[in-house]
Amino acid sequence: MTSSPKAMQPVHVVGVGMLPFTKPGAGEAYDVMGARAARAALDDAGVDYQSVQQVMAGYVYGDSCCGQAVSYRLGLTGVPVFNVNNNCATGSTALFLARQAVASGAADCVLAVGFEQMGRGAIAAQWADRPDPSQRLLDTLEQVQGRDPQAPIAAQLFGGAGRMHMQLYGTRADTFGRIAVKARAHAAHNPLALFRTPLTLDEVMASPMVFDPLTRLQCCPPTCGAAAAVLCSAAFARRHGLDMRVRIAGQGMATDGNSSFDEQDLRKLVGYDMARRAARAAYEEAGVGPEDIPVVELHDCFTANELISYEALGLCREGEAEGFVLDGQNTHGGRVVTNPSGGLLSKGHPLGATGLAQCAELTWQLRGEAGGRQVPGARHALQHNLGLGGACVVTVYELG
Repeated sequence: MTSSPKAMQPVHVVGVGMLPFTKPGAGEAYDVMGARAARAALDDAGVDYQSVQQVMAGYVYGDSCCGQAVSYRLGLTGVPVFNVNNNCATGSTALFLARQAVASGAADCVLAVGFEQMGRGAIAAQWADRPDPSQRLLDTLEQVQGRDPQAPIAAQLFGGAGRMHMQLYGTRADTFGRIAVKARAHAAHNPLALFRTPLTLDEVMASPMVFDPLTRLQCCPPTCGAAAAVLCSAAFARRHGLDMRVRIAGQGMATDGNSSFDEQDLRKLVGYDMARRAARAAYEEAGVGPEDIPVVELHDCFTANELISYEALGLCREGEAEGFVLDGQNTHGGRVVTNPSGGLLSKGHPLGATGLAQCAELTWQLRGEAGGRQVPGARHALQHNLGLGGACVVTVYELG
């Protein structure tokens, strides 16, 4: 079953903030980053922290109450602070909870902030003395594909999903590579992206193989950073004279179902069906379909996931993602501009911050504030944020 907030009142995104993402070791401590992003969102909204009634703080790598460490830098107001951890979907889960609090009337103004201070290298389990919450996922990977002790697990999972698409539909390896080229082309116009230098397809395909068909330049880098959003009710926005142009029109959140583990399909193991269910809920609540969406920020942790997500989100029909890429339907001048920010591949992927960085980008797009990467005339936007283990949040934004 898919959850949506079943909004009782409209919820507006009145302010957003994001810091430039950095390589591990090159940035500030998580509490400094988180507070800076939160202040940027509050300043963008024109709201003082004293008006915030709840804080949803998302992060993956940190001790308990990191959210308090961030919020205490903003002020000791005594408001509830909720610490959220849902793997790579952490930021959008904080956003989901913030929207739910406002929609239900539990709060009029909520701050959602996500941050991550990551280490170098591939993501790995942090605890060896207790059950791994992803064990069922890993066992399924072992059964379907086996495991390569030399390759990062995430690359094996998403690379396996790419292989499945190749087997089913004849997708070529260089089609995945073209997504990385597109990501860099978009990022060239984003001053907040980590990697802005354009790439050629030859460069992408010649970079070291991580797990076939994924080369290194098709894998998002570990990154540090922070992003935030201020959500409020229409009554609060009117009372304080805030910018009400952007609202969350629909939202869906899903976790794994039986198909993730029982169908021997690595696309579903890495969230295809979660994304499809969450997207359907978000579209239904918003009263729109994928054909109404001109701009998307989706979870391109690997190029293979971007490609299969086109189909899961209904941006193209199942089996037609390769043609969608080859025909340029995923970029400016095509049907829908995907990841105008450069996405996780180029902007970076600090786990707790990613979902809120996507929110910031789409808010700027709808306001017409995205500079050289602007998608003209966008009135709706779609966000897709995925975490294995698992969770997927899909959000539809609407320009009022």
